[in-house]
Amino acid sequence: MPPPLSTTIIPLYDRHADTWHRRRSPHASLEETWLMRFAADLPDGCEVLDLGCGTGQPMARWLAQRGFAITGVDSSAAMLAHARALQPTQEWVQGDMRTLDLGRRFAGVLAWDSFFHLNHEDQRAMFPVFAAHAAPGAMLMFTSGPSHGEAIGAFEGEPLFHASLAPEEYRCLLGAQGFEVLDFVPEDPACGFHSIWLARCLG
Repeated sequence: MPPPLSTTIIPLYDRHADTWHRRRSPHASLEETWLMRFAADLPDGCEVLDLGCGTGQPMARWLAQRGFAITGVDSSAAMLAHARALQPTQEWVQGDMRTLDLGRRFAGVLAWDSFFHLNHEDQRAMFPVFAAHAAPGAMLMFTSGPSHGEAIGAFEGEPLFHASLAPEEYRCLLGAQGFEVLDFVPEDPACGFHSIWLARCLG
């Protein structure tokens, strides 16, 4: 049997990192409103953890340009090669977000267009990882789907797995780990129809 689609994400990004880099805008035009909300209460120059950072564009780039110190984590060596070349002064770590244990806490935690590639079980297991890396008062922002289910997209003619839990379950998982939900906008038309969560760590 072929491997589950949820396990083929990293090889796909490794194969097509150069194409992804060429096509992905370095400018956070669509995402800027949400980035501004995420960054509004962050201390100047604080550390931000970007999970599934890819090439570091446009999200980490936007934050770094405003003086934040970025630690980007991604499983794809090819994507990280672009990130290191583009932003050599930031910290880039090859690793699996599902098993991450950096032993540090951050003022901001971001998982944009990455968390939603995990299957349902792995998504549920990510909330203790978020909490373990979030300082008291930290902001958390991630993208999901609008409702429970799976969806298969495509990139360069290859299937690309996405999954989501129900919004009610995300709220429960966040609350259980000490996060207060500040906002959830399903399929935001002003942001390319991303479904976006913004929360704060109360610990």
